[in-house]
Amino acid sequence: MIKMLIRRRLAAFERATGYDTTYMREILDTSVPAFRAFAGVQALSHHNEDVPLGPLYACKIAAMLAQDCGPCVQLSVTLAEQAGVEAGLIRAMLTGDIAAMGEDCALTWRYARAVSARDPEADALRAQIERRWGRRALMSLALQIAVAGTYPAMKYALGHGRACSRVRVGRDEIVPMLEAPA
Repeated sequence: MIKMLIRRRLAAFERATGYDTTYMREILDTSVPAFRAFAGVQALSHHNEDVPLGPLYACKIAAMLAQDCGPCVQLSVTLAEQAGVEAGLIRAMLTGDIAAMGEDCALTWRYARAVSARDPEADALRAQIERRWGRRALMSLALQIAVAGTYPAMKYALGHGRACSRVRVGRDEIVPMLEAPA
């Protein structure tokens, strides 16, 4: 019974986002306890305290780009669109156009990229974020960066990972910037 309910929720998620949940169904079919444990990542990926919408998605997208999983980046973009983030802003996040992101989004985008690359610049950016939005916001962004690697790692580990090549924003296809800017 529980598997049937979960399968329905996964199917609804696929319809709403266009995201392939085959690897999640594989986890469910193999082990309900493993699926429940993995599902806990969902709560982490939706956690947000005190971070405005644009900067939150700038962080999510930048962190996901660092993982180079095309379907996961596309899902982040789709969720940003559904949340109401402007297409032009999403394009800037995908291409690394810092100037077009605006100050707040550029800050969280740069922070996510720096943390993902283990760049010492993350220290200064972290301090700016904490001054701007507070410690809870910093925790929310840290969770987004940490969780970004979980989905691609699981997908690649199970043989479902796909490299990032093009991402759809509205009707446009964008070639995302995977490498951190020099």
